[in-house]
Amino acid sequence: MTGSARRRTGDSRYGERVPLVAAAVCPHPPLLVPEVAGSATPELDDLRTACDTAVRRLLAADPDRVVLLGTGPVTGPIRPPATGSLQPWGVDLDVPLVPGQPDRGAVLPLSLTIGAWLLARHDARLPLTAAPAHTAPVSAVPVSAVQVAADAGLAELSALADEVSATGDRVALLVLGDGSACRGEKSPGYDDPRALPYDQRVAGALADADLDVLLGLDPVVSAELKAAGRAPWQVLAGAARAAGGGWRGELLHDAAPYGVAYFVASWERV
Repeated sequence: MTGSARRRTGDSRYGERVPLVAAAVCPHPPLLVPEVAGSATPELDDLRTACDTAVRRLLAADPDRVVLLGTGPVTGPIRPPATGSLQPWGVDLDVPLVPGQPDRGAVLPLSLTIGAWLLARHDARLPLTAAPAHTAPVSAVPVSAVQVAADAGLAELSALADEVSATGDRVALLVLGDGSACRGEKSPGYDDPRALPYDQRVAGALADADLDVLLGLDPVVSAELKAAGRAPWQVLAGAARAAGGGWRGELLHDAAPYGVAYFVASWERV
């Protein structure tokens, strides 16, 4: 069955329409963008390659919609038009949420700016008011974005996960979030002995698609370790649980080159 036929009739693999069909987890350091990294660009080549692999797998799930999910100043959707900027990091580069927007629109936080940049590397985005499917590129898919406050509690995150699961679309989540920022004396948060065990726990949970471990991450400890991914990871875990069924995870990258943990993972239904 083709992707367009499946969108009309439901997903026959699962017997009914399934809200969340795939997920990719990537970090969001500005240095991912070569124009920002400058002469340090090669240092993160392996990370970029892993992110590209995760995004390709996400799109291969043939979703009805890709939702970018990352931390921001408040919790809620950001609808097109919306644009992120890398000017705060010394590069005059704008990143629109979708191509061909009529204007700049809302402001994307850093996490969603990097998410939109990653999607743009695959020419995967369409406006939500795109032309009919038969005129669109095969690889293109509508994109929306959701930001979540870094200090959001479990009730707020659970409600957000339910919203993702209640869309009726086959959704693929591109989840943006860094691990601890306390891995060594030169890290942004200085050295904290709790950081490595914390990151190892997260890495194992992303590799195994362990929803319980992700949902059990302590928000206070996460904040103390400056782990920007805690809230988005917990929304992912809640959405995966709401979708039901089993999940297979693969950890594609796990490193802390600048004292900040960067994870890349790919999740698919089984």
